[in-house]
Amino acid sequence: MYSACKLNKQGDNIQPWQFGDTTTSLAANPDATTISIEDPGETPKHRAGPPRSLGREEDDELLGNDDSDKTELLAGQKKSSPFWTFEYYQTFFDVDTYQVFDRIKGSLLPIPGKNFVRLYIRSNPDLYGPFWICATLVFAIAISGNLSNFLIHLGEKTYHYVPEFRKVSIAATIIYAYAWLVPLALWGFLVWRNSKVMSIVSYSFLEIVCVYGYSLFIYIPTAILWIIPQKAVRWVLVMIALGVSGSVLAMTFWPAVREDNRRIALATIVTIVLLHMLLSVGCLAYFFDAPEMDHLLTSTAAPNQTVVAAKSS
Repeated sequence: MYSACKLNKQGDNIQPWQFGDTTTSLAANPDATTISIEDPGETPKHRAGPPRSLGREEDDELLGNDDSDKTELLAGQKKSSPFWTFEYYQTFFDVDTYQVFDRIKGSLLPIPGKNFVRLYIRSNPDLYGPFWICATLVFAIAISGNLSNFLIHLGEKTYHYVPEFRKVSIAATIIYAYAWLVPLALWGFLVWRNSKVMSIVSYSFLEIVCVYGYSLFIYIPTAILWIIPQKAVRWVLVMIALGVSGSVLAMTFWPAVREDNRRIALATIVTIVLLHMLLSVGCLAYFFDAPEMDHLLTSTAAPNQTVVAAKSS
């Protein structure tokens, strides 16, 4: 229920009108002052905004355009330090344990239709999780490879176990090169395609490094289970790990390239998955299957050396 009251300049006469007659009264008395009183029981009606297309809302949901604008706005309010200072790199490790565990859980349980960057990374991308995940994976692969070699030949009288410390440096080179060089190449490709197709939304380099780093977490328990000296079990484990981590990468980067040419978009996703497959299969073949081949070569070379020694004597 709305009502309006007219106040004359002298203030000696107050006359009420119904809301429907207010316009007419104001036209007859331009000096009048109106007061509108709203019933507290009624809720104000908002103006309807311009309609948005359903496809655009889905793009914002997958790519996180709204969150991206908010993040950029908040990032502009922060005082950035020069890149040669410790404070500049300290911001990349400004993450708590809850966020790290939440991102690890998200990499192990990918949700179809949900973007990993938008849900877990964009609010605060970090290097703490990817760095320690890669470091843990390096030692898991190197130590598990040595233990696998030991268990395979356990009980053989001719076998003498020698720790292969070189596997640590080799594993570190492979893992860290993959976790940094592949995201760098992908980031450069997305930036280049963004200049060609304006509708493509590109991720930052730090966000891509985060996605690749957290996607490697599943290989830590997988590498430990690779100790089991059964090739069938190892291949089942590598396929499970590849399916989980590969789906995280595919669901994350597909929304960013799907507006591009269809062939280029599909080729990009296939390349990402193939490189990921090459990493997992290569680590399994080199660190866990190679020791058995090395032992076979050593055992076959021993009789030849005995024959040569007998001839020389």
